[in-house]
Amino acid sequence: MSKVIAVFGAGTGLGVSVARRFGREGFRVALVARRKDRLDALAGELGGEGIEAVAFSADLAKPSEVPALVQMIRDRLGRIDVVEYGPISGDTGFTAATELDAATLMELSPLLLFTPVEVVRAVLPEWTERGDGAFLLTQGYSAARPMPYLSGLGPVMSATRNYLYSLNAELAGTGVYAGTLSVASLIARSEVAAAAQAAFTAADGPKVGIVDPDDLADQYWRMYTERDHVERFYPDSLTA
Repeated sequence: MSKVIAVFGAGTGLGVSVARRFGREGFRVALVARRKDRLDALAGELGGEGIEAVAFSADLAKPSEVPALVQMIRDRLGRIDVVEYGPISGDTGFTAATELDAATLMELSPLLLFTPVEVVRAVLPEWTERGDGAFLLTQGYSAARPMPYLSGLGPVMSATRNYLYSLNAELAGTGVYAGTLSVASLIARSEVAAAAQAAFTAADGPKVGIVDPDDLADQYWRMYTERDHVERFYPDSLTA
């Protein structure tokens, strides 16, 4: 049976590039995001390239719905071997630390912290029993390096990064891998790239480049196959 990758937060940028990269290696693909019309279009695009892709519409800001969603994917595709988790909403932006409040953190936490934890809980028993599986987490660089005026997202993602590091260490020797890719660039072809660029400019923050999501997808394939880093950075000259 062909392996399956579930792309949580599948969109026109990184999500479809990851799906395409793993699909070229024979993986079947579960595409997960809110907008069914966009998912169906992406599935059709991948299908035209000979990659089996199935759309699953879901609101990833609702962690309580994760168990049923994962079971739905299993019912359709039989198993899940790899998860790539990297959703971000076009409505989500940075907040200056001087303006940050609890309400903002609570609004961000379900999508960026609670749901990835629940996804791992849903797939981990099968992975540990099988002795194989991989959870790949996409994060922004502010999770690893706090920066002025670019708060809000960073504190929540840093909590998820903390969890991922612990998870990686606890899974050592089990055959199951957990790793994160921290990206310090805007992602070409993504719906949020233009809005994010405007936020950086308005905040007089660091100037960031734009990365081809195909390059990031190649990084993920390396992480999946090599499994020798808990975290990689893009550009790879960066550190925490």
